[in-house]
Amino acid sequence: MVIAKNTVSYEQGPDPASLIAAERAQQKIDPVKMNYFLEGSQERSEEVARLTEQMERDPILAATPAYYDLSKEQERELTAKKIARVAQYLETNSFQEFQNRLSLIGVFDPQVGTRVGVNLGLFISCIRGNGTFDQLEYWALHKEACYLKNIYGCFGMTELAHGSNVMALETTATFDKDTDEFVINTPHIGATKWWIGGAAHSATHCTVYARLIVDDEDYGVKTFVVPLRDSQHNLNPGVTVGDIGRKMGRDGIDNGWIQFSHVRIPRYFMLQKFARVSRSGEVTLPPLEQLAYSALLGGRVMMCLDSYRMMARMTTIALRYAIGRRQFHKNGNFDDDEGAKEVQIIDYALHQKRLFPYLAAAYVASAGALKVEKTIFDTMSLLDDAVDQADDEKLMEGIEAMKSLFIDSGALKSNLTWLAAACIDECRQSCGGHGYSAYNGFGKAYNDWVVQCTWEGDNNILGVFVGKPIVKHTIGHFEDEKVVKGSSAFLNDTKQFVEDKAEEYILKSLDDVQDLSKVARALEIAIMRSSYACYQQWKVNGEDFDALGPDLVQITRLKAHHYLLEEYVRRVAEFEHKDLVPYLDLLGKYYAAGMILQHSSTYLLSNNILSAKLFTQVNVELLPKLSKEIRPNVVGYTDSFQLTDMMINSAIGRYDGNIYENYLGVVKAQNNPANDKNKDTKILVDMLNRGSLEARDRYEKSFDAAEILSADDAPTFD
Repeated sequence: MVIAKNTVSYEQGPDPASLIAAERAQQKIDPVKMNYFLEGSQERSEEVARLTEQMERDPILAATPAYYDLSKEQERELTAKKIARVAQYLETNSFQEFQNRLSLIGVFDPQVGTRVGVNLGLFISCIRGNGTFDQLEYWALHKEACYLKNIYGCFGMTELAHGSNVMALETTATFDKDTDEFVINTPHIGATKWWIGGAAHSATHCTVYARLIVDDEDYGVKTFVVPLRDSQHNLNPGVTVGDIGRKMGRDGIDNGWIQFSHVRIPRYFMLQKFARVSRSGEVTLPPLEQLAYSALLGGRVMMCLDSYRMMARMTTIALRYAIGRRQFHKNGNFDDDEGAKEVQIIDYALHQKRLFPYLAAAYVASAGALKVEKTIFDTMSLLDDAVDQADDEKLMEGIEAMKSLFIDSGALKSNLTWLAAACIDECRQSCGGHGYSAYNGFGKAYNDWVVQCTWEGDNNILGVFVGKPIVKHTIGHFEDEKVVKGSSAFLNDTKQFVEDKAEEYILKSLDDVQDLSKVARALEIAIMRSSYACYQQWKVNGEDFDALGPDLVQITRLKAHHYLLEEYVRRVAEFEHKDLVPYLDLLGKYYAAGMILQHSSTYLLSNNILSAKLFTQVNVELLPKLSKEIRPNVVGYTDSFQLTDMMINSAIGRYDGNIYENYLGVVKAQNNPANDKNKDTKILVDMLNRGSLEARDRYEKSFDAAEILSADDAPTFD
C-alpha cells in the first residue's frame, strides 16, 4: 500500500506530527493567556500578534529558508530593502509600537533590527541623553532622523585600540576660539573609529565620542554630531570611511571604520545637555561623567528583551524536535516486541536537564527585561524633566536612579546575552546532527547572536564595572558607615551576615530552595558575603581592584540572578490568571534549582548559602521531581511564546511537528536535486579521470624508454 503525504512511502515511516498533536490535545496551559504574562499585558500581547501577522504576510520583511543561503552582498542588499520597508511602517506606528516591531524583527532577522537600531537606538539616544531638548528636536524631528528620512545616523564610540575603556578614547575635538568651531581629528591609527555600524555605506552623520580640548587642557570624552556625507551621499572633506569586511555574523550590517583629518564642525554641534563650551571657551562639566554613556543603556535594555526572545525561539525548536524525535529503546535494549517504538528523546532525564533550564530562563528573563525597559524610560524622563525645569534636587534623584540602572542593566546585559549564547549552542547540540544544518536555524542564530556578548560592553569587563561599585558600597558601608541606596540597598544588612551569622546556612532544606523569595534573599546574602570577602582581599592587596576581577564578575552574575528572580516573583504574584500561576511557579523553581544553583554553585557553597549535602539533594531529588512535573506541559510552555513558523524559520521546529517532511522539503527547495552538477564538478571529474601516472610522465620512465636511453650499449671513448 502506498502512503502519500508530502512525499510517497511504501511503509509507514516515523510520524512525529502525531506526537506533538497528542501532547497539545492534553495541555492544560492556555498559551494565549500565558503570553499575556510573557509580554507583560494582554494589550501588548495582542499588539505583538498584530505586528507579527503584518510582517509574516509582508513579502519583503518575511523570513524564509532562503535567508540561510545568502552571500554577504545579497545580505546587504536584502537588509537595505527591508529597512526601506520598515521605514514605511515607522511613518504610521507609535514609538512603542515600532519598538515592539524592532524587537520582533530581532528574532528572525537581527541584522535588520540592528542596522535600524544604530540610527534610532544609538545615534538618537546619544543625542537625547547628551543633547539639549532643542538639539534633540533639531536632529531627530526637524532633520527627520527619527523617521529614517533625510539623514541617517551612526554611533562613533569604539576605536581600533579602545573599546570598553571609553574614558581613554583618543579621537580629539579641539576648540578653535577664532572660528567658534571644534576640530575633530584622528591623531593616529589607534584612534580610528572601528566597528561603527552603518558607517560604511548608510550613515550621513555620526555622534562622535572625542576628547574635548580647550586651551590645551583635556576635559575628557564628550559627544559631538559630525556630518560624514553630503546630500549626494558623498564623503565630506577630511572624512575617510571604509568597510571592515566580512564578520562572524550579521553581514547585513555595514560596519565601517572612520578617520577624521582636521574636520571642522560648528560649536553648537557639541551635545550640550550636561557638558558645554561657551563662545569664550568656558567649559561646564556634567555632574556625573557616566551620563555621557546613557545612550548605551537603551541598547542594553533591548539586548535583555532580545535574550528572552532568542531563548524562546531556540527552546521552542529544540523541544518540539525532542518531542517528535525517537532514538534508542528503553535502557538501550531492543524489546522482543517487534512493535516496540524507540523512546522520544524528550523523555530522557539527560535531555530534560539540558533544555529545561533554558526554557525556565526564557520565562524569568521576560519579566526582568520588561522591568528594566520601564525603568530606563522612567529614569531618562526624570533626567529630562530635571534639566528642563532646572531642578537640582530632581537632577540628583535622576543621577541616583541612573547609578542603579548602570548596575542593573550591566548585570542583566552581560549575563542574559551569555545565557542566550549558551542556550543556542545547547539547543543545537540537543538536536544532534540535524542541529548543524543551516536550515534549522541554530548556526546563523549563534553567529548573529554572540556579538552581543562583546559589543556595548564586553561581558567580562562589564561584569567588573558592575561588581566594582557593589564592592565599593560595601567598603563605604564598613569604613565610613555610608548608607547604600537604590537596587543594592540590601547591602546595608551585610554586617550581621558576615559577623555573627557568617557560618549560618541560608537555604537549609529542599523546601527553602523551592521558596523563591527565600532564594532571592539568599542571593542577596551571597552578594553581601562575596563583596565583604572582596573588601578584605582589597585591603590585603593594597587596594588593588584589578586583582578582584574574577570575583567581581561572579558578583555581577549573582546580582543579575537576583534582579530576575525578584521581579519574576513579583510579576507572578500579580498575574491575574491564577490558574496559570502554578505552572509559572514551577518554572521559577526550576530556574532557581536548575540554573542559579548550578551556575553559581562555587560561590554559593563557599559562602555558606547552602550545604554540599543540600546541593546533592537538589540534583538527585529535586531536579528530577521538577522535570517530571514540567514534562507534560512542554508544548504548552513553548506554544505560549506565540512564535509563528516564519519567526522561528526552522525546518525541524515548525508548529505542525512534521519534522522529516518539512526538513526534506526545505532541503529540496533550496537545493534542486535536478542540479546534480556544480561549478566544482568539472574539477572533480578531471581529477577522477586523470590519466595514469605513466601517461602523465609521457612514458619517459617506461621499459621502451629505458631500452632507448640506456647507457649500457653506448660507445666508449678512450
